[in-house]
Amino acid sequence: MTAANPATGMARPPAPPRRWSNTRILGHVLMALWIISGVSLVFYLGSNIASPFVDKYWFNYVKGFIVTLQIVGVSLLIGALLSIPIAVARASSWKIFSAPAYGYVYFFRGTPLLAQTFLIYYGAGTFRPELEAVGLWAFFREAWYCVVFAFSLNTAAYQAEILRGAILNVPKGQWEGAAALGISKPVAFFKIILPQALMVALRPYGNEIILMIKGSAIASIVTIYDLMGETRRAYSRSYDFQAYIWAAVAYLMIVETLRRVWDKIEARLTRHLKR
Repeated sequence: MTAANPATGMARPPAPPRRWSNTRILGHVLMALWIISGVSLVFYLGSNIASPFVDKYWFNYVKGFIVTLQIVGVSLLIGALLSIPIAVARASSWKIFSAPAYGYVYFFRGTPLLAQTFLIYYGAGTFRPELEAVGLWAFFREAWYCVVFAFSLNTAAYQAEILRGAILNVPKGQWEGAAALGISKPVAFFKIILPQALMVALRPYGNEIILMIKGSAIASIVTIYDLMGETRRAYSRSYDFQAYIWAAVAYLMIVETLRRVWDKIEARLTRHLKR
């Protein structure tokens, strides 16, 4: 039965029958497979929670988990401190500041983190006499310090670009208003511009932290027993594939917890923008 259009009084044609396209069917099939895989994984982990493997290696996983958090936390903190002057130099109109900052960001964003870690960890040995002469060999001979150094330089480049984009997003009227009030540029930057820029950069910062957590698995390649390092050691001793399954679940828990905490922080800091 056709319904009448109240505007014209004429009968409206019936709605076309709903058809199932191939894309829609494929989407439902993939969703069903995803649900089945998730249920199977939960059942598998639940049935192995009291297995000899878990009983033997769970403490090693906890230690690796702590090392991962230490590496990521220290690297992000150092990277955040380095990113501020780099971002300011990138945004500067003076080539003497912007050109070196651009080269730094271009190199560390354009090359793999693995190559950077190898370059610092293995490359430092080439300059051992020079490093010993200046008292830096004690730093570069330790894998943990080399990893933190490489990760800090890498994330500083990404954080600098995030911060630079956020600073440029602040309206120029903020600078003009501060100048009209007689506020110097350094004070205006740290008291007015930077807080507003950090609000804009909250979401990209959260993404960078998550990427750093997942990228921290690289540390296991240079003899650091972080979460992935302990996983590789457990597998080499047991040849039990569930070692990597537990590692994947641990990384997933870290990322999901961080995502939820960061959402809460972002909602708290930007609550005045939603009124």
